Amino acid sequence: MHAYLWTKSAHLLFVMAWVAAVFYLPRILINLVEAGPERAVQERLWLMGRRLYRFGHVMFGFAVVAGLALWLHFGITGGWLHAKLALVALLLIHFTIAGRWLKGSAQGRPLPSTKALRVFNEVPVFGLLAVIWLVLAKPF
Repeated sequence: MHAYLWTKSAHLLFVMAWVAAVFYLPRILINLVEAGPERAVQERLWLMGRRLYRFGHVMFGFAVVAGLALWLHFGITGGWLHAKLALVALLLIHFTIAGRWLKGSAQGRPLPSTKALRVFNEVPVFGLLAVIWLVLAKPF
């Protein structure tokens, strides 16, 4: 039981770190659009975004490893787990899209409008809420 709690705690820590990156990267994109032509501000935001994107992928990797340990070693199963993993995959796609927009912006491609980015920024909140509900309620 002791190893289970340590593994689950590590998984939660890495998930929280990754979700922080998922929530903040679109905000950096909004700031890039609002920065206008100020090159120094853009450079700083691109640097922050690249570092955050890299950090998010590392935290996601650690979360997956801890999650696999929970699944394989401790036998966590259920239909709720499949639904959770599907939502996590959608959150990862969202994060990857934000990363590609950041990279494209650094190469001179335009970003969506601030209004579209603000909506894009709020989407993962609902995904995370659904994941939390699935984990706590285990409805199926």
